[in-house]
This record gives sequence, structure tokens and C-alpha cells, in this order.
Amino acid sequence: MIEIVSETRCIECDICVKVCPANVFDATDTVPVIARQDDCQTCYLCEIYCPSDALYVAEHADGPTGIRESEVEERGLFGIYARELGWKRGKPGGSEYDPTHRIRVAQV
Repeated sequence: MIEIVSETRCIECDICVKVCPANVFDATDTVPVIARQDDCQTCYLCEIYCPSDALYVAEHADGPTGIRESEVEERGLFGIYARELGWKRGKPGGSEYDPTHRIRVAQV
């Protein structure tokens, strides 16, 4: 379940709003808001597509965990799902490769 949108990490691109199949986020003039957390399907698309690793999705979808942003930061959990899949940030062909790079760039 989506838990956190980091105000300090977010670059306000609204990609999470666009890729969420459950319409969990609302776009604002600044950082997107988790408006319908209970609708989160824990699909991780928002976390995977986030270019600044500003989102944290808890792996258990049975309800909010109440985890704080400081704990997520301290434990290195921002962007962890993509890293566990072996995805890294950067353009294809570079030293780091992110399979979602072209899709994310096209949506900006």
C-alpha cells in the first residue's frame, strides 16, 4: 500500500498520478497527494516510475503501516522495489540502466 510521497524528494512531475491504475493520487500545485490510499493495489507502478525515488509503497496491502518518512529514509527504502528488480536510474546504454526511462521521459 502506498505510504509516503516525500515532499523533499518529489520533483512534482505527476508521473505517479498518471501511471496509477487505481487513481490513488490527486495532482496539486505542488506534491501529489495520496487521496485514496485504501484503493491502492500495491502494484508498485508509482514507485517504479518515480524518477526521484520519492515514493514508498509498503509490501503489505492490508492497511496503512504508519511508517514515517524519516524511517523510510534512514532504512534506505525509497525506490527499493525498483532496485530489488535490478533497475537503476539513467538512460539506456549508460553505466546505469532503467527500463522505464523512455516511458518516464515521454510522460513529462
